[in-house]
Amino acid sequence: MSADASATDTAPAPEAGGKAAPGAPALKPALEAVLMVVDEPAREDHLARVLGHPRRAVAAALRELADEYTAQDRGFELRLVAGGWRFYTRPAYAEAVEAFVLDGQHARLTQAALETLAVVAYRQPVSRSRVSAVRGVNCDGVMRTLLQRGLVTEAGTEPETGAILYGTTHYFLERMGLRDLGELPELAPFLPEADQVEGESREGVPSFSVDEDADDSGDSQRIIDAKQRQEQRQERPEWPGRPEQPGRPEQPE
Repeated sequence: MSADASATDTAPAPEAGGKAAPGAPALKPALEAVLMVVDEPAREDHLARVLGHPRRAVAAALRELADEYTAQDRGFELRLVAGGWRFYTRPAYAEAVEAFVLDGQHARLTQAALETLAVVAYRQPVSRSRVSAVRGVNCDGVMRTLLQRGLVTEAGTEPETGAILYGTTHYFLERMGLRDLGELPELAPFLPEADQVEGESREGVPSFSVDEDADDSGDSQRIIDAKQRQEQRQERPEWPGRPEQPGRPEQPE
């Protein structure tokens, strides 16, 4: 039996009248203890079921705790992210946390990975070929890295081509500190459409269409080129000491 199922079976159920169940722990300390050990944002309904308190009381207590931490200027804060609540370090102390956790080791995404992740976030669901079209380079290796890190996932197939489509995950929202994709910055209008990129890639291809009005002009150009070559031969000087060719008629001027 899983830990979640065991906790649900042993947790006191809240009363129907909106009161805490008999024997339920004090709400705020219990919330702090549970949120200290979660590895992903905890939903309000799950917390209410586990702790034996009404969901409305749990939601109010969570917001009160978040306000208290902010008023006290604590080094951490309680955020609502990806549909659940979780503790995060306060951005003002990011440098201290980074120095302790990384300790000289850099585990950040490369610039190519960040660009690819941004395209997926704004264009999802999107295929690898369209991501490559937007970035102008092959993205297969970078997409594999993002899949391994759990930031993107498969999101079906494209009906026309059967290509695999990709989208972001809840882990992406969690890492970015977003509640949902609607909180992404307004950058999508500045990304070129895939059709536009494909059109620009074909601009340098020469056209082989025949202009119906170009037949006569082509013949005229060939006559002019032949006349110019004849004049160049007539104006070419004789090499010094070259004997004259007998019987060669003199060209009239």
